[in-house]
Amino acid sequence: MNADESKTSFKELLKKGNTSSALAAIGNTGVAIVKGVAAGFTGSGAMFASAMHSTADAVNQAFVFAGSVLSEKKPTRRFPTGFGRVINLFCMVAVIVVTVMAYETIREGFHLLSHPSESHGFWLNLAILLLSIAVDGFVLIKAMKEIMHEARVEAKGAAVIPAAFRNVGRAAPPTRLVFYEDLVATTGAFLALIAVVVTSLTSFTLLDGISTILIGFLMIAVAFRVGYDNMVGLIGVSAPPEVEEKVAKIIFSNANVTDIYQLRVMQEGRYYHVDGLIELKPGLTLADADDIKFKVRDSLLQDRDIADVTIGIIEDNGVRDWNPSADKL
Repeated sequence: MNADESKTSFKELLKKGNTSSALAAIGNTGVAIVKGVAAGFTGSGAMFASAMHSTADAVNQAFVFAGSVLSEKKPTRRFPTGFGRVINLFCMVAVIVVTVMAYETIREGFHLLSHPSESHGFWLNLAILLLSIAVDGFVLIKAMKEIMHEARVEAKGAAVIPAAFRNVGRAAPPTRLVFYEDLVATTGAFLALIAVVVTSLTSFTLLDGISTILIGFLMIAVAFRVGYDNMVGLIGVSAPPEVEEKVAKIIFSNANVTDIYQLRVMQEGRYYHVDGLIELKPGLTLADADDIKFKVRDSLLQDRDIADVTIGIIEDNGVRDWNPSADKL
């Protein structure tokens, strides 16, 4: 491959990278810098916690975007199944970063409980936190729309919010991470805003430390949730039932398919791998049966979320084997 082809390929990979994580990384980098300066100037513990959270988010989402780009690489002879699970590795690194930042945040919170201090620069804190809520809220809405796109669910207006919560499990790992992190980031910014207002207008300075600790524990909750999702992804997990049903519907769209003897749909990153054994009408010649098998395979591969298909064929055994409602272990 020459230099021009390499550049073109790299550009194509960048275009396929997760846009939510790229946008979130850029937005949180700017917000983290502004919050860090404000925390140093005003002495607000809640602002410090919020700055730590934004820093963790920025680092994580940059890692995740890089992972989403690499996971789009085509399979090679050495790695014939592709690089889909690379994104899970990058997300696990992000979990470590969040955990470290959460520890530092909680430690600072307990320090503020033991040695409460009055913060100043109320209007500066207020303006920056409102900016943070706006930026994180925008990224959160973008992530929700990305969930809808990846899950192929139609929703408009306010209906996007509950639909995103229902379908977040069907989204790609980077989109899920951005969703969880910015959900907590927006919540954390609200907590910090409340702490700044209360400590500036009252003598209840302990709220600064309390809100800092709460933000730290929210970060831990994100770390555990994202860590669990990606651990499952690294092991290998079955696709959601709706995806399996969609695959079965495509298979049965061929009139010569009478039953599905066995079907396994595995999720890897945002792609699915289909491995199945289908039953065909009796009396077909071997050549005709082969043609049908390839037609079924090609129809499945037309779905942009299906990465590869392995299909076997047998003659109809007269027993109904496909039972989508059966419990999957």
